[in-house]
Amino acid sequence: MFHSKQQRNQAETAMPAAAKWVDPETTAKGERRATVDPRKLETLWFNTGTLCNIECSNCYIESSPKNNRLEYLKVEEVRAFLHEIKREGLGTREIGFTGGEPFLNPDMVKMIETSLEFGHEVLVLTNAMKPLMNRRKELLAVKEKYGVALRMRVSLDHHSSEVHDKERGKGSFSIALEGLRWLCDNGFSVNVAGRSLTDEPRDSALAGYQGLFKGLESDLDSSNANHLVIFPEMDGSRDFPEITTDCWEILHKEPANIMCASSRMVVKRNGDDAPTVQACTLIAYDERFAMGKTLKESWKPVSLVHPSCASFCVLGGASCST
Repeated sequence: MFHSKQQRNQAETAMPAAAKWVDPETTAKGERRATVDPRKLETLWFNTGTLCNIECSNCYIESSPKNNRLEYLKVEEVRAFLHEIKREGLGTREIGFTGGEPFLNPDMVKMIETSLEFGHEVLVLTNAMKPLMNRRKELLAVKEKYGVALRMRVSLDHHSSEVHDKERGKGSFSIALEGLRWLCDNGFSVNVAGRSLTDEPRDSALAGYQGLFKGLESDLDSSNANHLVIFPEMDGSRDFPEITTDCWEILHKEPANIMCASSRMVVKRNGDDAPTVQACTLIAYDERFAMGKTLKESWKPVSLVHPSCASFCVLGGASCST
């Protein structure tokens, strides 16, 4: 028995605190952890592989010219999931492709065209650098056939070369702008993804991007959420609170609006015989978020047991889908 408040505090200090982000049902404080029930598979993402032509200093998936933790997906593997969508009547509207840099994958254009043939809208996340520019002839042919059903999202971490190049390497900003200009000039449906890498007020950031878009002589409008999205930064050094069931009411959030309620991501881990379905685009390596080998098997509640669940989705209010 503790005979004083001081003794109790000393004892509590001596006791090791429960680790955060461990128990799928309970937080470190012993509260009931929040989960998200699946609703409808609006977007199916495919990670085309973690290899990238550049190495960003803060890449959430650690893509680089050497990181092959996720293998290149093949068009046959993508087609199998598209058939499952059709067979199960899932009504999926959008197919998304992310990486790594998707256009390093030899099957990338085939995977785009196959997804469009199945009647889906397609969104491709790209840095718009050399790998994309090497596929210009193929992409123009697909765009001519399918028009705005194919959309490109170009990553520009900031509207200034200084901030962007600090993240992605010297000269990367000007190269990405060349790719973005080519996409705009050739009539592709395009939007831009920025990141909250500075303390810049949102209005200033929007004005900066608008100046950039004007310089490209494009129709992009920074005030239009369909043209520009600025994602919250997933800062691994910050200590984010765990999300409990009470948080939904406290934060005025609806679980149905969290990304894992309406999307899944297909990955193929290096050495695996077949792809795996992950709960979302952000958590590719954590096997706690491996939901199964098929979409049907993956369609079950997701426990928010990762810091990115808090920083990006719940507190950041972001989603990778359109």
